Amino acid sequence: MKSLFTLIIIAIAISACGQSKEQMEGNDLIEKVYSSGQEVPVEIKMTDAEWKAKLSDEAYYILRQQGTERAYTGKYWNSKETGTYYSLASGQPLFLSDAKFDSGCGWPSFFEPIDKDAIIYRSDDAHGMKRIEILDSKSGSHLGHVFNDGPPPTGLRYCLNSDAMVFVPLGEDPKNYGIGGE
Repeated sequence: MKSLFTLIIIAIAISACGQSKEQMEGNDLIEKVYSSGQEVPVEIKMTDAEWKAKLSDEAYYILRQQGTERAYTGKYWNSKETGTYYSLASGQPLFLSDAKFDSGCGWPSFFEPIDKDAIIYRSDDAHGMKRIEILDSKSGSHLGHVFNDGPPPTGLRYCLNSDAMVFVPLGEDPKNYGIGGE
């Protein structure tokens, strides 16, 4: 019974997240949305076997298979530390903690990326919903989705999976977290 309840809660949370490409038009951060399933241009190209060797099972499921961690279970959903969130797949900086906010959805949420070119947008019609998937622009890895119900100044909510990111506290060297050199 407990697992059925969990599935119902997840279904409600996910169904509340449906937003179409048209609903995103007019936002300066989203210039181009690739079609669902369309290949996107990326710098880091690895085989499936190489990704499996590099990532944990959980990270591989999210980053390479477009998976989603359960709401309220990721290590960063409720984090209030000051620092930078990097892509686990490519090591590029994605979001500053200053852009993080509590959206109440159970996943880490941000209102804008560090650099608009760090994110690629692609239509996602999976599970009977119309959403905008967000990808790491260097590797094409799945990070989460973006919705138009966020706070000012952008009005966007970038909803990410914790297992797709690495957090580096302010003042610490990213290399100590496997970012920018191994």
